[in-house]
Amino acid sequence: MRWTSALAIYFLFWVLAVFIVLPFGIRTGEEAGAERVRGQADSAPHEFRLGRVLARATIVSLVLFGCFYLNYVYGWISAESLVWIRPPN
Repeated sequence: MRWTSALAIYFLFWVLAVFIVLPFGIRTGEEAGAERVRGQADSAPHEFRLGRVLARATIVSLVLFGCFYLNYVYGWISAESLVWIRPPN
């Protein structure tokens, strides 16, 4: 695998990981005991920490990409193993 392909695949895993970790650790203003701003959604976060989300996403994406790369090298799961119904000959 070329390093540019690996980088592109890692970037895709990273974007996926951002959306996976985004809702974890978020507290609303009501949970934090803060006064609600007029026009604010009930589910709006009280304090958004971008650095924490990016760090969590990086860790999750490293694990996911590591599993992907090990599967690429060792071939644990192949496209042929995912086909359960085969067309008749």
